[in-house]
Amino acid sequence: MAGATTQRRMNPSTVLVSHDVQSRLKGDILDGRFAPGSKLGTAMLQETYDASVGTLREALSHLRSEGLVEMEAGRGFRVAPISAEDLCDVSALYIEFEERAAVESVLQGDEEWETGVLTSFHRLARIEALPQKERIERSSEWLLYHRQFHEALVADCPSRWVLRVRAGLYDHMERYRLISQKHRPLSIHKRREHELIRDAALARRATEVGQLLRSHLEETTQTVLKYAPQFIPGGT
Repeated sequence: MAGATTQRRMNPSTVLVSHDVQSRLKGDILDGRFAPGSKLGTAMLQETYDASVGTLREALSHLRSEGLVEMEAGRGFRVAPISAEDLCDVSALYIEFEERAAVESVLQGDEEWETGVLTSFHRLARIEALPQKERIERSSEWLLYHRQFHEALVADCPSRWVLRVRAGLYDHMERYRLISQKHRPLSIHKRREHELIRDAALARRATEVGQLLRSHLEETTQTVLKYAPQFIPGGT
């Protein structure tokens, strides 16, 4: 019996299904399909993701550990709420970890790291060079390539803990940015900012990379806060 239980737990297809459901649910929370504070009812989630109760509970428990889902005793799971105060807290921490990870990565990066930065930037720049209408239509590609560019910059940071915490904070910042973008104009400055960051990184100007990233991310936070009253209750 124990052997059979272990086999079920290690079944690759089960693991793949569970990871797929968790990834899709996480994406739907990040982009605001499930609004902050909304209830995540089991029946609704089963219909949406065609998944078993066990798989959904596993996904929800994992997302709870990431701070994207909350559980209320006797009332089930809900999407974690948002607030201007939380945004400022998340932003300050994310900038600190992103800057540290990038600076250390620039100092430690090898030739493979350089290739990763160049390749990810090239993909991102192609989308950012498009006319606004087409860029909006291909926003899902931009999201992927933007994430990959930032991940490439920090990839050779020697501290796994810094990278782990930084990755979780990135997701929370991404949630605020994605929800807010429905209420604000498309930025026209990010392409140049990404170019400057790339150039400084490849020239191994680590301190400059940190400064550019800090400015880049602080501007994003201020933009989100500017439009907060439109999507955060009581946001100022």
